Amino acid sequence: MNQILLVALGGAVGSVCRYLVGVGALRLLGPSFPWGTLVVNVAGSFAIGVLAELIVARYGASAELRLLLITGFLGGFTTFSAFALDAVTLFERGATVAGFAYLVLSIGASIAAAVAGIGLMRSVL
Repeated sequence: MNQILLVALGGAVGSVCRYLVGVGALRLLGPSFPWGTLVVNVAGSFAIGVLAELIVARYGASAELRLLLITGFLGGFTTFSAFALDAVTLFERGATVAGFAYLVLSIGASIAAAVAGIGLMRSVL
């Protein structure tokens, strides 16, 4: 039961952070492109690289900390289900170039961010 509460707590905080990033991106950049989802996916991928290397590989952190931060917080923060819906919506609107750009940017930048997070932690630890 303690594990479920840790995941739920982390997920709740991550979801609120995802919402705030989405609102901020909408206000700053407008509704023509799903910037909020893109930013969250890239930031979440970077964070999972950092956290996986830092708390799992380097310090052998407790299962509880991994559940709270990686499964809970980042699970609530990242939005690949929203990513899929945003991509479909762009294509359905006839925005084919934007749809493909969104797919390439989301996947490529998220993988690059995860690698960068791992590399950053390996270089400073």
